[in-house]
Amino acid sequence: MPILNLRMSADGPLVDLAIGVSFPRERALRLANQAVPNPVQLRALIDTGASCTCIEAGALAPLGLSPTGVIPITTPSSGLSPAICSQYDVSITIVHPTVGMGFPAIPIVECQSLSSSFQALLGRDLLQHCLFVYDGHAQQFSLAF
Repeated sequence: MPILNLRMSADGPLVDLAIGVSFPRERALRLANQAVPNPVQLRALIDTGASCTCIEAGALAPLGLSPTGVIPITTPSSGLSPAICSQYDVSITIVHPTVGMGFPAIPIVECQSLSSSFQALLGRDLLQHCLFVYDGHAQQFSLAF
């Protein structure tokens, strides 16, 4: 089981992600003899309060994706009225020095700008496949997958 043991940043537990077109979309592009876009590299904040993985608006533009639908998202800033956000099917790889954990087709949600330090929130939809240990005292965290 690969394990990331990392120091906490000032913004919290950050990991690197590679976001690409979903494997079914990649297969369709290859069958149509069309170019497959290179994955987008992003930093993500591990967020146990986020039920789904969210990516900043515009970060997916290089992939040329169309939304697969919309979803209501309730956040602390949206109050009682949920924000309506676009949803996309993508592939996600949690980057590791020797082996990454890949999700070949997973829905993610497009959100507002997050931070200058990270462009995505890694939510419980992906964390449910991992072991996450947050050691606040030592200012480090571990993510095993």
